[in-house]
Amino acid sequence: MPLTRPLTPDDLDALLPLQEAGAVAALGHIFPQETHPFPAAEVRSRWVHELADPGIRSFAAVEDGELVGFAAVRGAELFHLGTARPTWGSGLAARLHDEVVAAIARDGHAVAWLRVFEENRRAIRFYERRGWVATDEVSWSLFPPHPVLRRFELPLR
Repeated sequence: MPLTRPLTPDDLDALLPLQEAGAVAALGHIFPQETHPFPAAEVRSRWVHELADPGIRSFAAVEDGELVGFAAVRGAELFHLGTARPTWGSGLAARLHDEVVAAIARDGHAVAWLRVFEENRRAIRFYERRGWVATDEVSWSLFPPHPVLRRFELPLR
């Protein structure tokens, strides 16, 4: 049975607190909450636009009728992947990752790519265990304090 279904605007009220809790826990050292609090209104607005964009596929991970994770892809790019904080360490993120990467492969892409904050060692370990490889390409987050993002790639064939 698939873990995911399409994410819809009706999911936003459950998604935003789930995403915020994970972001604060995982990225608090990159975005100190005292000076750079989670930008809930901006994140919600971005999701509204992304959910309306036909070039973006968004996924809701659901267990027992409850939203427990999310992901989104644009072409070969995996640009959102997160799970509810209480599920960390349960294997849910790996299952969600595998399902979403399989969707990218089914779309005919030979290589998937994503960006990870260079200071997010936990996420980097997660992706490296799944075969993702860091490239030399970097960019900077649009959110202050504009930390460095490193591009990772995963061969799909």
